[in-house]
Amino acid sequence: MKENKKTVSVFQKKKRADNIAGYLFLLPAIVTFLLFIGGPMILSLGLSFFDYNLIQPPEFTGLKNLRKFLIDPQVRVSFANTFKFLLILVPVHCIGGLILAFMVSSVRSSRLKSVYRGAIYFPTIVTTASVAIVWAYLFGTDTGVINYFVRQLGGTNIPWLTNKVMVYITIALFSFWKFIGTAFLYYFIGLQNIPDVYYEAARIDGAGTLQVFFRITLPLLSSTIFFVIVTNIISVFQIFEEPFIITNGGPGTATKTISFYIYEIAFKQVKTGYGCLLAFSVFLIILAVTIIQFAGQKKWVTYDYE
Repeated sequence: MKENKKTVSVFQKKKRADNIAGYLFLLPAIVTFLLFIGGPMILSLGLSFFDYNLIQPPEFTGLKNLRKFLIDPQVRVSFANTFKFLLILVPVHCIGGLILAFMVSSVRSSRLKSVYRGAIYFPTIVTTASVAIVWAYLFGTDTGVINYFVRQLGGTNIPWLTNKVMVYITIALFSFWKFIGTAFLYYFIGLQNIPDVYYEAARIDGAGTLQVFFRITLPLLSSTIFFVIVTNIISVFQIFEEPFIITNGGPGTATKTISFYIYEIAFKQVKTGYGCLLAFSVFLIILAVTIIQFAGQKKWVTYDYE
């Protein structure tokens, strides 16, 4: 009996030591989160109740900023534009990245596979601002390189950046070229992790390419698809550099996103309190959307397939 108690005590001490070691390893990440994410979020929520312009002391205004938020027409416009980007860019990244990953993973030559993988992923490591400047130059209506060649072929200028419909196509093309590599890489890794035994069994049963893709590849890749969808939705809610540099929110306010509006309010108009409220509203929306996605993923996402 004493030996059993002694054994249990040894295991408890070991478990306690392992827990302490685990928390020590997590400590840098926890401190970093509290300093640079958690702390600023709480401060942002607090400042949303104040009128603050970074020069004068904060003045408590209660729910004044919230009342302004509810009637501000630019808020509705900015969120509407953001949701337009959401409906366009999330399918472009999630579906386009999957198609590219499936095509590259089907290549038999490992050398060619590496070349394709590097070529697709390379644009993601280039700074967005520098590429956006080049993109604005290429797609300029009157002085753009692309319209120059269109005119040389006898056509007329295409309003890439001055038409409210074409501007979304232009930014979608930019986003596809610049960011598709991230989704592609997640999908590519996910495809490599699917055990070959499933494909071998399907071939023995005489399954065709489409049957294998829809009944084996997609279900077993569902966890990766879910991750890509969640991360893309979060990133699109924060889209800023593309409309800021390429279109400056135009034509008119057609591409003014909520992140763009937060920049205008908080940094150009120096209305920090109201800008904090706008930022916190975006956080709450992203949080709600993410929670809904995690609640719904139980019905279609497969994690254990080995």
